[in-house]
Amino acid sequence: MCLGVPGKITQIEQGSALGLVMGKVSFGGIAKDVCLAYVPEAQVGDYVIVHAGFALNCIDEAEAMEVFKLLREMGALDERDELGVE
Repeated sequence: MCLGVPGKITQIEQGSALGLVMGKVSFGGIAKDVCLAYVPEAQVGDYVIVHAGFALNCIDEAEAMEVFKLLREMGALDERDELGVE
């Protein structure tokens, strides 16, 4: 089973060394480099589901907040580690 985690795009970089669209995605204030090639419609401020360094799809903020709520309920996330929430 794979786990995709929501994060918020904070920066988009066109024309990386590999010719892919890359970006910085924030997971609770920790920014990671993520490939955005599969979500060409994504904009700074959008939430995306990320797995293994690739953004797989865009989700709206309400859906991202619902995922964070479910993760907290499962004990997989606490308030200070909340992914993607600024």
